[in-house]
This record gives sequence, structure tokens and C-alpha cells, in this order.
Amino acid sequence: MDFVCLDFEGVLAPEIWIAIAEKTGIPELRVTTREIADYDVLMKMRLDILDRHKLTMPAFQPVLQSIEPLPGARDFLDWLRPRFQVVILSDTFYEFVGPVLSKLGWPTMFCHRLETDAAGKITGYKPRMPDHKRAAATALKALNFRVSAVGDSFNDTGMFSVADNAFFFNAPENVTRQFPQYPRVESYQDLKKALTDASAKRRAA
Repeated sequence: MDFVCLDFEGVLAPEIWIAIAEKTGIPELRVTTREIADYDVLMKMRLDILDRHKLTMPAFQPVLQSIEPLPGARDFLDWLRPRFQVVILSDTFYEFVGPVLSKLGWPTMFCHRLETDAAGKITGYKPRMPDHKRAAATALKALNFRVSAVGDSFNDTGMFSVADNAFFFNAPENVTRQFPQYPRVESYQDLKKALTDASAKRRAA
């Protein structure tokens, strides 16, 4: 049986921090793992911005509720799940993703937790574990699953490095240029074909 490990933001949903940046009018929050590869550096920068602007979790709820999956994402997941085992591996937070996950039919997701105080101020974050995407893909392979990985950012290349097949989905040139060994696809239709072809090739080997 083949397992498909999907990134979340950029593959199934818009970038949540960009949506927050647009809602709050704070352009510095638009920076994502497409620009900063070190996730801890990125999150410390975000937490500092939130602290300076006195933003708390209740302020985020309207924008989190408004986020819709990318066009075609739900249909893609519905196509994928009868054919592959599927898990979403993301560096977002459970406190952010509930509304959009419900619109995708509650797929399985492994991500992180935010730490908040009684007033809703975000005081820190608790990673699931270091480099958890790579660790999850490695664990699935240890269970004798064949693994395909799909993502769009620097933080996906860890799981790419251990997967049997890996594909960038609509990734920016500054990311793909540094990792030319991984094919780039630009639509769910192309991604369906890439995953199906890779699975058929392994079965025929």
C-alpha cells in the first residue's frame, strides 16, 4: 500500500499567516517557509510581531473561519483517499486549522500546538518534534509503506529526502531552483497523474 504525505498550506489551503497579515494589515506576517527555511527563526519573528501589535487568539477567529480550501482541494482529497493512505504533515497549528479542516472532511493531520495564556495571548509554540515531517515519512517507510510526498516549501524537503517519490506543487522558483531533483506540478490533475504513474511504476518493478 502506498502512503501520500501532503503539506497543507499551499497544497490544500491558502497560507494562513498571509490571510492573517491581510486581515490585520501587518505585512511582516506575510513571510512564510517559502522565504525563511529555518522554522524556529520564522516563528520567533512571528511571535515578536504579535507581541508588538498586542494580537491575541480571539482576534484571529474571524479570519480563520473565513479561510476556504484551495479550489479543487476537496475533490482532490476525495479522489486520493480510496487509492492511497493519506496524511497531512504541516508546520501549522491545531488552533488555526479546525475551520478549514472541517471543509475538507476532517482529513488526518499531524501539526503543532500554540501556547497561550488566559487572555489568549500567544506566548510560544510547541513543536510536535524536530523535523517532524521527515520523521513521519521515515516512520511510515519503517512500517513497509511506500511513501510519496507533496509540498511547496523549504520545510517539505526533509520528508522529500526520505520519500520514494516527491513532488513540488506550485512551488516558487526560489525553492525549486535549490532542489531541481524534485519534479514540479502545477495542478491537481497533474498531481493525480504523477502519483498514479509513480505507484504503477513501483508495482511493476
